[in-house]
Amino acid sequence: MTMHMCGPALTTNGRRKGKPKFRNAQEAQQARELDTSWRELQKKWAVDADDEKRTRALKAEPLVYKLSTPIGRTNTHHIPSISTGGNAAAKPVLKYTGSEMLGISQLHKSNAIPVFRQEDVIDIARMRR
Repeated sequence: MTMHMCGPALTTNGRRKGKPKFRNAQEAQQARELDTSWRELQKKWAVDADDEKRTRALKAEPLVYKLSTPIGRTNTHHIPSISTGGNAAAKPVLKYTGSEMLGISQLHKSNAIPVFRQEDVIDIARMRR
């Protein structure tokens, strides 16, 4: 989705919204009271939550890493390799050595087609038009 299709909430310039506007003074006063009560609740419970997180983290066991062979692989310490003198031999390059193929034709863009008959050449030439 491109940015011109997104709403104004997904802005990339990092601008914050301004102060909220209220319909009347009563709503503004109620919002301020709710905000102060929320801050008091956060102050009341935040210390306990931090202490609980700290003590829980200290009680946890430290991670211990053991780098050893897995249980099922105790008997495969050495697997002998085939004695061919190193790496495998390279596959021979395939090359057409016959006399049946007349040539290579191009049907569309980079689509190369082998041609075996003169009629195929004529058909391919007609298809390109």
